[in-house]
Amino acid sequence: MLIALGGLPGSGKSTLARALARESGAVWLRIDSIEQALRESGVCAADLGPAGYLAAAAVVSDNLAPGRTVIADAVNPLPVTREMWRGAAQRAGVRLLEVEIVCSDIAEHRRRVETRVSGVPGLVLPDWEAVLARDYAPWPGAVRIDTAAPGGVAASLARLRALAGL
Repeated sequence: MLIALGGLPGSGKSTLARALARESGAVWLRIDSIEQALRESGVCAADLGPAGYLAAAAVVSDNLAPGRTVIADAVNPLPVTREMWRGAAQRAGVRLLEVEIVCSDIAEHRRRVETRVSGVPGLVLPDWEAVLARDYAPWPGAVRIDTAAPGGVAASLARLRALAGL
């Protein structure tokens, strides 16, 4: 199965992806790690364009082929990025679970963005203004999980686990 997570920075994607991967043994593919490695290589310009997503899609396909469950953790802001995951799942003949992670409490979302520490060495996290200015299209068809809902992250993780059947 491929679990494609998307949502604005600070919404809780990586927190949920890390926890679900730890519990289930799924492969956690974090776009932030891939993009930071590309930046550090010096091969790519500061603006990576689609390079990180294309690299991620290749690694996802490699891991789906032998039957692993993969969690793709990325903002997935546009239909083109979401279509990449659909194509990877279709080519591998696996189920795709599209999940949009949101934090509906604006004050809490801002607090998360302004206080979080990067788990990726060297990664410069966006500030609140950059998060608000991000080009992010609606994601029709995705299941929405609100990490600000009652029960917070624990309830969100339980819902994600149930949706994935893990």
